[in-house]
Order: sequence, then C-alpha cells, then structure tokens
Amino acid sequence: MDNITIQNLEVFANHGVYPEENVLGQKFIISAVLYTDTRKAGKSDALEHSTNYGEVCHFIKNMIEGHTFQLIERVAEHLAEKILLTFPLIEKLDLEIKKPWAPIGLPLDTVSIRISRGWHTAYIALGSNMGDKKGYLDMAISMLDKHPLCRVTKVSDFLVTAPYGGVEQDDFLNGALALRTLLTPEELLEELHTIEQEAHRERLVHWGPRTLDLDILLYDDLVMDSETLHIPHIEMHKRDFVLIPLSQIAPFVRHPRLGMTVEELKDRL
Repeated sequence: MDNITIQNLEVFANHGVYPEENVLGQKFIISAVLYTDTRKAGKSDALEHSTNYGEVCHFIKNMIEGHTFQLIERVAEHLAEKILLTFPLIEKLDLEIKKPWAPIGLPLDTVSIRISRGWHTAYIALGSNMGDKKGYLDMAISMLDKHPLCRVTKVSDFLVTAPYGGVEQDDFLNGALALRTLLTPEELLEELHTIEQEAHRERLVHWGPRTLDLDILLYDDLVMDSETLHIPHIEMHKRDFVLIPLSQIAPFVRHPRLGMTVEELKDRL
C-alpha cells in the first residue's frame, strides 16, 4: 500500500514517570508512516482525495501537548488510535516516538518506542434461540457498531435454522456481520463476551440453548490457535447456518486454512 511519511516532528510535552517530567516537560520526536491509497489523489490532484499531512502534524502536536501520561507506550497507543479514528483514509500506521532527554542518569542518544496499528476486518456469527431472538441479534449489532473502536459495515439477513449439536431445544435465528475494528482478536472476543452477558447468556449446556451466541469466524487472513480462541472458527466450514448468511456479505472472502472462498465452502456443504 502507498504511504505518506512524517519524519522527526518535534513536540514539547509533559509525559513521564517522574513528577518533574510532568511539570517541566521535555522534547519528544515523532515519526509516522501513514498507509493509504494515494492513487485517486495522484490522478485528480485534489486535496480532498488525500490525507492532509499538515493537518496530521498539527493533530499530533495537539494530542501530545494536550495530555499527560506516565509511559511513552501509552502516548504511542493513544496517539495511533486517535489518528486512525480521525483520518478515515488511513488504513494503518507505523508510529515512532523518541524521547531524547530521558532522565536515566546515563549518557544516551535517545529512547524510543515503535508500534504498528491499523484497521482489521472481522466476520462475526450471530445466533439466538431463546426469548426475543431478533431483539438479541439487533442488540448485538447495535452494541458493536456503537463501540468506539468498531464499525459494522455489513449485516446479513437472519435465517431460521434447526439446532446444532443434538440437544433438544428451539430453532435458532442466525446471521453474520462484517466488522472494521481496531481491537485485537483477544480484545474483540472479550467484547463479544460482554455483549453476550448483556443478553444474560448462561453457559450451562454445551451446544445448549442461549439468548445470544457470538463467534469470531474470520479476522483478516489470520490463523491462530490458543486456549480460548481459534481463528478461523474451527467449525465454520461445516455449518450451513454460518455459511449461508456469511456468503451474503462475504462470498469471495477466502478461508485462510482451506484456501476456498465462503461461496465455495457453502456450495460444497
């Protein structure tokens, strides 16, 4: 992807662990690589088709001067998040913050932190077979869309399906949504659990009835396996109640393990 680079912007601000750093302040040097598609601006020669790097520089200055944090890790995280939320054409960024006057009692050139942050695309499966099923699904969609670090971009139709797993229970209402998010997979899973708790979800019987069930199906082209999270979802390619709604909103997204599109997985099933 194309990028715009800001190199060694100097700002005087009040960040640090020691009280005198917060009071007296010190110099910080910021560099940023902004990943964005410059093709349209390059063809049109119109500023509205680009990210104004002058505005970004002043934004960085105001954000760093307007807050006080103990750690430069927090400065970097806060600044990266605010840039991505404020400038819609920036898909991701590399950010470096240097602290040349770090008070460590030893001669050194500079201390710095460098992070990379950006927007991710996740696909979430939704299901309910207790109470106001549609109400629970709508609530989940609304809560995700209102989260400051998430944007719901597509929602499938809702599908009535027979229960899965052999437990006697009511039919499910299932759907899927596409999400742009700044959350990590683990943070997103935690948020989904919070939303499930808002719906009074109880995990009493495996594959049993529930007011709300939210699962991460895909997260970019990530493949990960941990004690609490598997991406892609290990059962998604076996479930028509996942693939049918998902194919409505992401038919050509490819399963990173199996190498097949969602539409191909649905047709094979």
